[in-house]
Amino acid sequence: MLELELEQRTNIKFLVKLGKGGNKIREMLVQVYGDIAVKKTAVYKWLKRFSEGKESVTDEERSGQPATSRTEENIAKICQIERENPRLTVRSIAEQVNIDREIVKKILNEDLDMRKVYAKKVPKELTEEQKQRRVTICQDLLERQDDILGCVITGDETWNYQYDPETKRQTAQWKTANSPRPKKFHRSKSRVKYVADFF
Repeated sequence: MLELELEQRTNIKFLVKLGKGGNKIREMLVQVYGDIAVKKTAVYKWLKRFSEGKESVTDEERSGQPATSRTEENIAKICQIERENPRLTVRSIAEQVNIDREIVKKILNEDLDMRKVYAKKVPKELTEEQKQRRVTICQDLLERQDDILGCVITGDETWNYQYDPETKRQTAQWKTANSPRPKKFHRSKSRVKYVADFF
């Protein structure tokens, strides 16, 4: 396809040297190439260039960022960043590497074969040590209830959440297809509270 474009540009250059106008050049290209003739805008772009004295039929190299940022170096950088912290967002990775977010997303999905996976919620599981500790604390409180209640003069109370569980988005991590899915114990912020008493 590129060879065909270069051929048409060469023909445009030849016709410009013969003094032909943009519409006439376009008509002649359509006669020869039919549906695959370059568009009218391209004809005028090259007509202007050749009229200004340019001789090359190839596109000039552009300064600035390369056409693609999906280089081996950037892929390695993103892989290293992800290993250090798999919970980073595409935006924060893009800021660290200084490339477009869409490119980072393509590198993660296509080059590194990774997907953002949310933690799977499972019922709360206590270890034997945690269960035994709860029993000990409850027995201790039962033994001391008379002492505790005998010291109460006046007081005030406030309800607070016992913990602030992570949201689904906060648990998201980048994982490959073969990696195990992370687990998260089911916690409900609104149902678990503790009371703080002030005396």
